[in-house]
Amino acid sequence: MTNNPLSNLLDEALGFPHDSKGGALFSGGGGNRLIIVEDCVDTSGEFVLYHLLKRSLAPQSLDVVIFLSFSRPFSHYDRILRKMGCNLVVQKEKKRLLFFDVQRIDRDKGKTREDLLLELYGKVHKAIEVCQTSEGLQNITIMIDDVSLMEIDADGSSNLVLNFLHYCYSLTTQFSCSLVTLNHEDVYSTANRPTLLSQLEHLADVVIKAEPLATGLASDVHGQLTVLNKGVGDIFGTLRNKVSNFQFRIKDSGAEYFYPGNRT
Repeated sequence: MTNNPLSNLLDEALGFPHDSKGGALFSGGGGNRLIIVEDCVDTSGEFVLYHLLKRSLAPQSLDVVIFLSFSRPFSHYDRILRKMGCNLVVQKEKKRLLFFDVQRIDRDKGKTREDLLLELYGKVHKAIEVCQTSEGLQNITIMIDDVSLMEIDADGSSNLVLNFLHYCYSLTTQFSCSLVTLNHEDVYSTANRPTLLSQLEHLADVVIKAEPLATGLASDVHGQLTVLNKGVGDIFGTLRNKVSNFQFRIKDSGAEYFYPGNRT
């Protein structure tokens, strides 16, 4: 079974609403949510960021994305998203995508790592304020493409990274925006799993884990996703946890999502 890209298993697991025709409404992160994507060396979760980025910048949406890149240059994301039908150069020109290449920030001013992260946070905060003064714009989503590299960039200081993420998380409440982060879970040993990951998972509204297949490698299936959505309301209005499990196959035009044995 190949799923309609506008109404797929990942969107359903994330709890994105649907219109009367069954297609997903284009709202990238939904307001005031923290979405954590965790992957491993064997199974990259970058495709989830691509999916959310494209969804946020769809023509039917007026959302804005503030993208903090620690691992890839803009050209990488532009090349990938063009194959998926989304031109990031155009989105930058429309000011719907604000892209910060953190590796290119000027560091030759005697500033500490803490100073640089505070400066970056100040730029994000100002960008959100500017976006919110623009008429017609809806949700704002902050995306961070590699928390693990952020920690390396901070000379291994988990406290600096955690403080920065807490600052960004506070923006989700202050401005009703969303925060999406990607982290490589298996760069840490189980015994030394940092407080950083545990705190992020505790704060998160949604945790998405990209993992290899339990049965081993397969040519037509690239891995499995487990999505824990903590904000699902039942018929009585009570929030409960919902866990979704399905497999995926990555293609140039995006990813296919399907239940085991249901792909044709």
